[in-house]
Amino acid sequence: MSLRPSELVTNADGSIYHLNLLPQDIAHTVITVGDPERVKEVSKHFDSIELKKGKREFLTHTGQLNGKRISVISTGIGTDNIDIVLNELDALVNIDFASKTLKKNRIRLQIVRIGTSGAIQADIPINSWVLSKYAMGFDGLLHFYESDYDQYQEMEDAFIAHSQWSSKKARPYIIDFDEELAKKFDDNRIRLGFTATNTGFYGPQGRSLRLSPSIPDFTNVLSSFEHNKHQITNLEMETSGIYALSKLLGHQAISLNCILANRVAGTFSENPSEPVEELIKFTLQKLTSN
Repeated sequence: MSLRPSELVTNADGSIYHLNLLPQDIAHTVITVGDPERVKEVSKHFDSIELKKGKREFLTHTGQLNGKRISVISTGIGTDNIDIVLNELDALVNIDFASKTLKKNRIRLQIVRIGTSGAIQADIPINSWVLSKYAMGFDGLLHFYESDYDQYQEMEDAFIAHSQWSSKKARPYIIDFDEELAKKFDDNRIRLGFTATNTGFYGPQGRSLRLSPSIPDFTNVLSSFEHNKHQITNLEMETSGIYALSKLLGHQAISLNCILANRVAGTFSENPSEPVEELIKFTLQKLTSN
């Protein structure tokens, strides 16, 4: 049965609605970055760039590096944007745009997030890198899809009790990375982490300007949580959505975090562009090595 136009929304040229991409525009290895300005910081390392397209905050460059085709796409900030990007990337490779039907032979994308993050454990240095083994999502995105994923329900329940989580908020969910893809990034420069994905930058991360957060000292609530030797290491705003939708859609995904701030120490990187650049080069080297 064909998908209705209101479900698979396309532009006049047949491209997917938000990303403005045609199926042939996207590689099967995709790097996601939040900031559109960071797209060119990745693609400048390509041997060649075959495509540059953009619409709204979604900018895509596709090219070749060491014989491997790679796309880098900006998602903007937040899991609401991740819902758009992941669903539309999947549609580009797993839906026949001519017939508007699902393809029988599914394609599995490799998705690597390169993002910035703040640490909430005192022993995580500024400018270091954290690979999210687990992500805890406060966004509720997973709950909008049919899913029986409850692998970490015990740890979720423990966090709900620890934080005295309000029933007015979405239930936190925990989801893990793709272990096979993560093996490519095994390196002594990488620390495995447990990442909290927040729904905003201010109140949802415990910051207070003119509005008071509903959970006082939320950073301490997160950093003090421990379950079976697992502690939350860092905060950001996309990883849980990437992991959740990748699991449901059958793609491989990992999230690499460059630690620019330590919320416990109150410190921030003096030259944040340098460790981010090094993480970009590290990621590209790992993706293109045998």
